[in-house]
Amino acid sequence: MSSAAYSAAMTTEMDLSAREHLLRCDRQEDLCFAIWCPSRGRDRKTALVNRLILPGNGERNIHGNASLEPIFFQRALAEATSEEAGLALMHSHPHGIKWQGMSFDDIDTEQGLAPAVFGATRMPFVGLTLAGDGSWSARFWERTGPRTHQRRDCATVRIVGVRLVVTYMDRLARPPESSEEQVRTVSAWGEQAHTDLVRLRVAIVGAGSVGGMIAEALARIGLEDITLVDFDHVERHNLDRLVYATRKDIGRLKVDVEAEHLSARATAKSFRPDPVAAAVYEEDGFRAALDSDVIFSCVDRPWGRYVLNLIAYAHLIPVVDGGIGVRTNRFGKLVAADWKAQTATIGRRCLQCHRQYDPGLVQAEREGFLDDPTYIEGLHKDHPLRVRENVFAFSMSCASMQMLQMLALVLAPLNLSNPGAQLYHFVGSHMEPPDFEPCHPECQFPDVSALGDACGIRVTGIRPDPTVFSKKQ
Repeated sequence: MSSAAYSAAMTTEMDLSAREHLLRCDRQEDLCFAIWCPSRGRDRKTALVNRLILPGNGERNIHGNASLEPIFFQRALAEATSEEAGLALMHSHPHGIKWQGMSFDDIDTEQGLAPAVFGATRMPFVGLTLAGDGSWSARFWERTGPRTHQRRDCATVRIVGVRLVVTYMDRLARPPESSEEQVRTVSAWGEQAHTDLVRLRVAIVGAGSVGGMIAEALARIGLEDITLVDFDHVERHNLDRLVYATRKDIGRLKVDVEAEHLSARATAKSFRPDPVAAAVYEEDGFRAALDSDVIFSCVDRPWGRYVLNLIAYAHLIPVVDGGIGVRTNRFGKLVAADWKAQTATIGRRCLQCHRQYDPGLVQAEREGFLDDPTYIEGLHKDHPLRVRENVFAFSMSCASMQMLQMLALVLAPLNLSNPGAQLYHFVGSHMEPPDFEPCHPECQFPDVSALGDACGIRVTGIRPDPTVFSKKQ
């Protein structure tokens, strides 16, 4: 695993708590320990920091720099071991800005503690440094031999909440050079904001009409890393909605066609589309999604949304979700066309509480009933699974709303990062007031925040075979 395949993340609340302790009024350095849980993607390992272990009296010394006493380390290690979690050491460089390097003392301390931490937890020791401007840097100490641990720098540290803030290590996540094609885009929000925006690793789950338009928008803005997750093939009846496909693409995997289309239109000098032919609830699709910093949910079935909802909270990856519902009357006349967009992330309501999927139908999809025509025909005509009909014009509007949700989350113009859940009614031509309600008090998803692979919820499985039902008929 390369250094670029490591990252760290924490919630905004955790970040604020760490700042309160580490950035002292007297501008001296300080330290503390923290508990972390792993989030293992296909190519990236992330340390999810979910609890601080603050020093007690006599457990550390402040003398311009900061040093810890053995009793503090022993207490922290015991807590990590009892929770079957990893251990991290946090310390501050109050006079530094942006990504911080390590002094010889920093290296000696962390490298010296790494063998004992691995021996007790069977996980790498993680170090994090907080600069005076609030930027984080991080590294893993991976075991490479008996009592030998090598430093693996993280490419990113992300702070996840109502807003997404990412600190990049320039050596591993190089600032892209703006191209002439991006001049108008960069002028809209500035060079620094653009540099941070286009270094995001973004996954788009669902390569249908909405997902295709979002992918093209991201490629034209200048993003370099876009992962496309979808198992379906291009069919003739898709061609009125897929912006990236033509008749010659019928029968090919959507993600392969889309990747070729984006490569010809991307404005980044180094563009890396990653087509993943899997469902997000399959292990390959799930792990690929965990490599991203932001996910666009462009799926319309309950199992996929359930998986993405868990990722948003347990793995600290914001999910920008959207959906379209179209209804006609018994005469075939359009009576309703509604589309909505919202972002599921720490501090905002989850997709289940938004009623974007019915949890009772997740198991029905696992067992293949949603691929059974007789099951679908037995549902009420206004059931969400029967009002998924869509046209290109409606997809354009939904895709636009999801893009604006993501841009607000990352750019936060005038510190406004949360537009709330948005619902537009085409029939009647009006937008509902934005919804800022939190999750239901009994919702399980906020309780698994930053637990990653240790959340205890198994969401992946085997994709149902739709031919089983066609053979029965």
